[in-house]
Amino acid sequence: MACVSCERLVAASDNGIVCGLCLSRLPCLPSPQCDRCGHPRRAGECAWCELLPPYVRAARSVCWLPGVASSEIVHALKYGGWTRVAGEMALRMSRLAWPADVVEERAALIPVPLSRSRQRERGYNQSGLLACALAEHWNVPVWNDAIRRCRDTRSQTELTPGERLGNLAGSIAASESRSKDVAGAHLVIVDDVVTTAATLNACAKALFEGGARIISYVTFGRARASGDRL
Repeated sequence: MACVSCERLVAASDNGIVCGLCLSRLPCLPSPQCDRCGHPRRAGECAWCELLPPYVRAARSVCWLPGVASSEIVHALKYGGWTRVAGEMALRMSRLAWPADVVEERAALIPVPLSRSRQRERGYNQSGLLACALAEHWNVPVWNDAIRRCRDTRSQTELTPGERLGNLAGSIAASESRSKDVAGAHLVIVDDVVTTAATLNACAKALFEGGARIISYVTFGRARASGDRL
């Protein structure tokens, strides 16, 4: 088996499809980090927290994107059809440190939904795969039907930060089938990568308006911004 990142042969002892060398080279977010948003601390106020609505309790990510190994791993899952790599990504997501109340209260994992057309094209939802793998480590359920896409949107990777908000407006809604479960719950939204948090915020807004008490975010990758401490 070849590593999905560097394409070298993976040793049998690595027990996965990403080699140990690539995993050791992941550009993990450094410490110390903001207790709320998980972003590396800088002097003064935390600018990344400003991206989050008040009902978002905490956000965590494993590593920077773009970066050595991290970009290739995400691409392998999202576009290469290497669904098995979701397990290795989720394992590292499961080890992230959280405030005690998040660990105690998290009721379910909510994958960011894909539109029907994009899921048909891809054959799977990468966020759903990550959520299912993460659920095994955290021993919490996955609610795939808590939110849904109301309409197709352009890929967020093609858009500026300002365009991302307009692209997502009204595109995600809470599902009535989960309204009783969502009411009053602390839910964790799962995605592969966060850039401006526009997609996660749209999902959180739908859940909050659907009755959720509080929401947290977890992703494998986080986009770097100018000035971030690497």
